[in-house]
Amino acid sequence: MSRATLIGFGAVLLWALLALFTVGSSPVPPFQLSAMAFTLGGAIGLVFSVRHGNLGALVTQTPLQVWALGIGGLFGYHALYFSALRLAPAAEAGLIAYLWPLLIVLFSGLLPGERLRALHVIGALLAFSGAALIVTRGGAGFQWSYATGYGLAALCALTWSGYSVLSRRFNEVPTEIVTFFCLATAVLSAAAHLMFEQTVRPGSAIAWLSIAGLGLGPVGLAFYLWDYGVKRGNIQLLGTASYAAPLLSTLVLIAAGFAAMSASLLAAAVLITAGAGLAALGSRL
Repeated sequence: MSRATLIGFGAVLLWALLALFTVGSSPVPPFQLSAMAFTLGGAIGLVFSVRHGNLGALVTQTPLQVWALGIGGLFGYHALYFSALRLAPAAEAGLIAYLWPLLIVLFSGLLPGERLRALHVIGALLAFSGAALIVTRGGAGFQWSYATGYGLAALCALTWSGYSVLSRRFNEVPTEIVTFFCLATAVLSAAAHLMFEQTVRPGSAIAWLSIAGLGLGPVGLAFYLWDYGVKRGNIQLLGTASYAAPLLSTLVLIAAGFAAMSASLLAAAVLITAGAGLAALGSRL
């Protein structure tokens, strides 16, 4: 496994903390939380960019299509995700939205110099089955009265997979550009918050620490690691390995006392591990 792929997998590890920090940040509403976390995430990159002295060149030399791709990917994904969860049950909408790793594997075959093998597809499908067991808690059913929410969740999956795959076509653009994607997402999230939500002040130290944790990790550093990984690493393996995020997230919640171990979780672990193994084998052939 290459260094870039390992760096990209670092994003998956950080996303495993997303659920824990989101629970801890309650009752801050979604767009307000997004604005606060992305502001901190953007500040991380801003400090790094200023220290390296390439801020002006980064802003002026980045093509417009990259700006549209980055801001549309980060803000579009989160706006669609939050909206889907408002219009459909969280389990079913979350499962549809989590089609994005499978779509990354499939879409990557369209990239120049990439080969999509049968083991990549089989591995991604196995891993998706494991993620489905976790997200649906072993057997939630779909109700088509929530079709609008399901449709938004599908667009959510298309948005993030499209952003991830197309980012590879702009691998000459430095990862520091994610700084401005985060800051733009923070501004747009703040606008959405003012339009649709009531402002809630975090009422405890745990809530403030959780928001800080989100901005530093799952909604901050993770996007820089992911950008580097999908631009320079094994994108099929990263896509399949991303299904480890809901498994790791659930294990973190169990360790923190917010969830319990179950047979479906163990089955999911086997499926996700087998899927990632097949994808890794496919990359070596």
